[in-house]
Amino acid sequence: MAGASLLTLLDDIAAILDDVALMSKVAARKTAGVLGDDLALNAQQVSGVNADRELPVVWAVAKGSFRNKCILVPAALLISAFIPWAVTPLLMFGGLFLCFEGFEKLYHSMSQKGDDGVSQAELDKAAEDLQAYEKQKIAGAIRTDFVLSAEIIAITLGVVAHSSFLTQVVTLSVIAVLMTIGVYGLVAGIVKLDDAGLYLSQRQGERLWTHFGRWIGGGLVNAAPYLMRGLTVIGTIAMFMVGGGILTHGLHVVSEPIAHVAAWVAELAMIGPILAVITPSLLNTLFGVLAGALALVIMSGIQKIRG
Repeated sequence: MAGASLLTLLDDIAAILDDVALMSKVAARKTAGVLGDDLALNAQQVSGVNADRELPVVWAVAKGSFRNKCILVPAALLISAFIPWAVTPLLMFGGLFLCFEGFEKLYHSMSQKGDDGVSQAELDKAAEDLQAYEKQKIAGAIRTDFVLSAEIIAITLGVVAHSSFLTQVVTLSVIAVLMTIGVYGLVAGIVKLDDAGLYLSQRQGERLWTHFGRWIGGGLVNAAPYLMRGLTVIGTIAMFMVGGGILTHGLHVVSEPIAHVAAWVAELAMIGPILAVITPSLLNTLFGVLAGALALVIMSGIQKIRG
């Protein structure tokens, strides 16, 4: 009797693990787009710090991301169980926050374009405030990660919505851990590309492999600034794309016209199928820019009223 009970228990565990593996695979595929945006955003969020502080900053943000998911996974399960209607409004608030942060960055970068340079006093002050600057970068990256992690958790929850409670818990936990390790492992690799290139370019020797390594290293060193600049641009666009996509998904009055436009361009000859794929993302991004601009105007007005 005890043996039969043990076999039944093992069979149940195996079935749950099979379900978790299947659900995790589906959830990982559905969240791949958000994962790419998360990678671009976090890589540009931690850029700009001293080279010897890059990995500690990435590690600090990764720990913050783990804390975010320790909050989000139980919260998502509770919300799904008791107030499932609140998932969409909360996600939309997070999407609006992403658009606001993205437009705030865009506005500041445009307003500082005419600056001739940085004074020595400002450089000295920046050196003194380096620790505060790092904390600010870390806090900003963790805030952004919270919104993107919430979307990843929400998408995963939608995949496992009809599964057992245990399967939901395990699947959400697996996705949370794997996504965090994957994103911040890649971020760490990206921000240290220039160091890897410098190491390869300075290797001594006349062997063919060493020559090839020096050539690759020189290319990495030269490409690193352009890569980080590109990630800054991509990360800002990703803020509008993800935030705008969340907002339009929750506003049917906006999502329906976008779907109609995508269906209309799909009928165009030759380039129709391609345009049908990129049109929703472009319109979501445009809506994200407009929403971010409106949020910045409102927040600036509130700050002026409060003095």
